[in-house]
Amino acid sequence: MRTQQSGGVPILRLGDVLITGLLNELDDKAALAFTDELTERIASDRASGVLIDISRLEMIDSFVARMLMEMTSMARLLGARVIVAGMRPAVAITLVELGLELDGVETALNAERGIAALGWHQGPRPPGGVGHDPTR
Repeated sequence: MRTQQSGGVPILRLGDVLITGLLNELDDKAALAFTDELTERIASDRASGVLIDISRLEMIDSFVARMLMEMTSMARLLGARVIVAGMRPAVAITLVELGLELDGVETALNAERGIAALGWHQGPRPPGGVGHDPTR
C-alpha cells in the first residue's frame, strides 16, 4: 500500500484503487491542491477507481459540492470510477436545500460498501486471527 499526502489529505493506494477523504478543515486553496494531486495520482498510478470518504464532513457548501463534481468528471476522463462514501444526512439535506445535484457522482452508504462496489471485498479471516498457525 502506497500513501502520499497533499495539503493534509492522505491518498492511499490499494492495488489499482485510490482511497482518500475530505475533512471540514479543507480550505479552498487546499481543496484545489488536493484535486490536482488526486488527478495526478489517478494518472501516475493508473487507478481504475477512487473512493472519497466524506463521513467526517459535517457540512458542505457549493464550492465543495462543485469540487466533488469536477473531481469525478476529471477522474472519469482519466478512466477511473469514483465513489463518494459516507455522506451524512445533514450533508444530503443541505445539498437538496441548496438545489445542488451531484450529477454523475456515485455514492455509497459507507467506505466499506464503496470499496466493495469498486471490486474489493474482505475475504474470510483465518481461524484464530491473522497469522494463526493451528499446528502450534
